[in-house]
Amino acid sequence: MEKPRLSFWQIWNMSFGFLGIQFGFALQNANVSRIFETLGAKIDDIPILWIAAPVTGLIVQPIIGYMSDKTWGKLGRRRPYFLAGAILASLSLFIMPNSPALWMAAGMLWIMDASINISMEPFRAFVGDMLPSEQRTIGFSMQSFFIGIGAIVASALPYMMTNWFGISNTAPSGEIPESVKLSFYIGGAVFILSVLWTVFSTKEYSPEELKIYSESENINKSKKLIEDNFSGEKFYKTGAIWTLIGLVGSSILYFILKETDYGLYVLFVGSIIFGLMQIIVGFLSNKGNNSGGFVTVFNDFYKMPKTMKQLALVQFFSWFALFAMWIYTTPAVTHHIYGATDPSSELYNKGADWVGVLMAVYNGFAAVMAFVLVWLAKKTNRKTVHLISLVIGGFAFISFYFIKDPNLLLVSELGIGLAWASILAMPYAILAGSLPAEKMGVYMGIFNFFIVIPQITAAAILGWCVKNLFGDNAIYALLLGGGSMILAGILVMFVNDVDEVKS
Repeated sequence: MEKPRLSFWQIWNMSFGFLGIQFGFALQNANVSRIFETLGAKIDDIPILWIAAPVTGLIVQPIIGYMSDKTWGKLGRRRPYFLAGAILASLSLFIMPNSPALWMAAGMLWIMDASINISMEPFRAFVGDMLPSEQRTIGFSMQSFFIGIGAIVASALPYMMTNWFGISNTAPSGEIPESVKLSFYIGGAVFILSVLWTVFSTKEYSPEELKIYSESENINKSKKLIEDNFSGEKFYKTGAIWTLIGLVGSSILYFILKETDYGLYVLFVGSIIFGLMQIIVGFLSNKGNNSGGFVTVFNDFYKMPKTMKQLALVQFFSWFALFAMWIYTTPAVTHHIYGATDPSSELYNKGADWVGVLMAVYNGFAAVMAFVLVWLAKKTNRKTVHLISLVIGGFAFISFYFIKDPNLLLVSELGIGLAWASILAMPYAILAGSLPAEKMGVYMGIFNFFIVIPQITAAAILGWCVKNLFGDNAIYALLLGGGSMILAGILVMFVNDVDEVKS
C-alpha cells in the first residue's frame, strides 16, 4: 500500500510550525551580534560567543532524532518534540534581550538554540514520515516558504518598531534598545502559537502504517546498512586517531605558536572529544551494549548512504558561508558601508536596523522562490537548481565588498535569498529518498552534523582571521563566505540523486 498524497492545505498545516521556528532563528541571527556588541563584546570575540549555537545543534539534533524515531504516544511521534521545544524556546526569547551582562547573553543563546533545535529536527523527519516521494520536494519547499515568511517579519521587527511605531532603537551604553526587546517578546508568542497549530491540525501515521508504506516504497533498500553494527575495534582505532589529532594540534597551538585565540582551540578540543566518544562506543560495543542511542548514532554515522556523504560536503561549504553572513553582516555593514564602529551611536544602530531589513528581504525572496524552485526542479532536476542557486548566492556575498550605497544591498539579498531557498529544500528532498524510513529521524539529526560542524569551524577560525589577516575588517569574512558557497555549488555536480522525481 502506497503512502497517500496529501492536499495542499494538509502540507500547509504540517509545515506551519516552521513559521515560529524561523521567527526564533531570525531574531537570533539578526540581533544577537548586536546584543553582544552592546554588552561589550569585541569584534573578534563575536564568533566564539556564537559557538554555543552550532555546538548545541550538534549534540541535540541526533539525540532528538533518535528519540523521536522511538517515540509513540497520545501526541504521536514527532509532535511531542515540536511542543516541548516551542515552550522552552518561547521562554528563552522572552529572557534573552533582558540579559544584564555578556556572559548571560551567551548562556541564553545556548539555551535558546537548544530549544529551537528540539522543535526543528523532528520537522525535517516529519516530511519524510508524512509525504510520498513525489511530494517531498514541495514538502520541504513549503517549510522554506514558512521559514521565509517568519524571517521577513522577525528580521525587520526592530526596524518596524522604530520607523513605524516610534519606539527607540537606542539605549544607554550597555543596555538593549526597547525596539529589540519588544521584537523578542513578539517572537516568543509567535513561536508557541504556530507550533501549536501544527500539533493540533496534523495527525501522524502510526508505526505500523509507516512500516507498511516504507515496504511499498522500497525505502528499506538500505536495510543491511542499518542492521550490522561495527566492531568495538573499529571505534577504538578511529577514536584514537581523532584524539591524537586533537592533542597534537592543541599542543602546537599552545606550546609552539603560543596562540591566545581560544577559538582555534575549539576545533582541536572538539577532535579530542569526538575521539574519546568513539572510544567509549568501542568499549560499549565490546560489552554487547549495542542497542543504546549513543552506540546507534555512531554506527549510523559511519553507515551513511552514499548520497548523504556526497551531500555532506555541499552542506559544509554552504553553511560555512551562511554562518559567516549571520555573525558578520552587522559589523560588515555598519563598519564598511556606514563607517560606524560605536554600538551606542545613532549611525551604528541605523546600520544595524538596515541589516534587519536586508535579512527580511533575502528571507522574503526565499519564500517566493520556494515554489518557483519546485517548478524549476520539474523542468530540469534538483541538482541543477541547487548548483545554480548556490553559485548566484556566492557572488551575491562577494558583492557586499563593492557596494557603497546601502540600498543596493537589496539586490545582493535577492541572490542570497535564492541560495537560501534552495539550501532549505533541495538537499533534504534529495536526501530523504536515500534513507530507511525507520531511521528517518536519526539520519536527519546526523545530517545536521554537516550544518553545525561548518558553523563551529567558522566560529573557531573566523575571529582569528578577521583579527590577524583582515585587520578587523569584517567585510572580508563575507568574501570568504562567498567563495565557500560557490565551491558548494560546484560540489553539487558530484551528488547522486537516487530518488530523482520530477513532480
